[in-house]
Amino acid sequence: MSAIFETTILGSSAATPTSVRHTSAQLLKYHNLYFLIDCAEGCQMQLRRLKKPLMKISHIFISHLHGDHYLGLPGLLFSLHLLGREKELHVYSPPGLEEIIDLQYKIAGLTPSFDIRFHNLLEGETLIYQDDNLTVETIEMDHRLPTYGFLFREKPKERTIRKESLSIYRIPLARRSGIKKGDDLITEDGTRIPNEEITSPPPPPRSYAFCSDTAYTENFIEQIRHADLLYHEATFMHDKADIARQKLHSTTIEAATLAKKAGAGTLMIGHYSARYKELEDFRREAARVFPNTILAREGETVEVRLKKQAGKPGG
Repeated sequence: MSAIFETTILGSSAATPTSVRHTSAQLLKYHNLYFLIDCAEGCQMQLRRLKKPLMKISHIFISHLHGDHYLGLPGLLFSLHLLGREKELHVYSPPGLEEIIDLQYKIAGLTPSFDIRFHNLLEGETLIYQDDNLTVETIEMDHRLPTYGFLFREKPKERTIRKESLSIYRIPLARRSGIKKGDDLITEDGTRIPNEEITSPPPPPRSYAFCSDTAYTENFIEQIRHADLLYHEATFMHDKADIARQKLHSTTIEAATLAKKAGAGTLMIGHYSARYKELEDFRREAARVFPNTILAREGETVEVRLKKQAGKPGG
C-alpha cells in the first residue's frame, strides 16, 4: 500500500486576505511526516480549525519573503513555544528570515523552548531535504524577490519478491536484500533466475511540484516534468495578462500552458487576486488549455496520485 501523500490548502489568496480566503499556506503530509509550505497570516488558525497537528510539523518551507507568504510564522513559532514544544524545527527560506524571527524573540525577551534550525535557500542549490522515502528540491521562480518553489518527490521503492518465488527457490535471507534491489538469483546449481521472474516492480514514485509566485517561465519545465500534481499560482484571469507581467505573476492560461508542456498529471491553481470573488471562472479558463485542472480551495485536501491514475477531480 502506498504511503499517504497529500496536501491540505490552508490559504489561497494573493497579497491580502479576504473575508473568505486566507493568504498562502499548505500543509503537506507524507506518511507520518508533516511539512508546512508557506505560512501566511491566519495559518495557525486554519491548522486549528481543520484539526491538524501543529506539534507534528517538522519542516517549514517559505517560498519568499513577501508578507503574504510568511507573516504567520512568528505567531506560529510563539504558539509552539507556549505549548511547550521541545523537538527541533527546521525552517527553509531565502536569507533574512532568521534575522526577522530573532528580532521578535529579542524584543519579547524570550528564548524558544525548542531549537529552530534555519536553512538559507540559495541560487543554484537544489536538493535541500531527504530521508529514506522522500526528497525536496527547490525550484527557482521568476519574481521580484528571490523566490523558490518546492518539488517533493518519492524515492524509488525496492522490488517485491513474489511469495511463490520464496517457496519455490527457498531464497535465503542473506540474498533477499540484493534481489529487492534488482539482483538476479543464482541457485545452488549455478542456474541464473532473472530478477523480473521472481519479483514484482514497485509502483512508480509520485511527485508534487509547488510553484509559488512567478511570472510565466519555462526555465524549470524539465525539473517538474511529469509531476503527478502541479500547484501553480494563477493570480489573474488571462484578460489581466498585462498586469500579471508587470507584477511578475501568472495567469490561468499561463499556468495551464506550463502544465501541458510539462506533462503534469493534475494542475491545481491558486494564489487568487483579492479582486475576484467567483473562482470557478479560473478553473474553466485554465481547463480550456489543460482539462485536468482543479482549484486550490481552503480546507480541502488533495491527494498526490500517480498521473496514469489521476481522474478529473471535482473543482
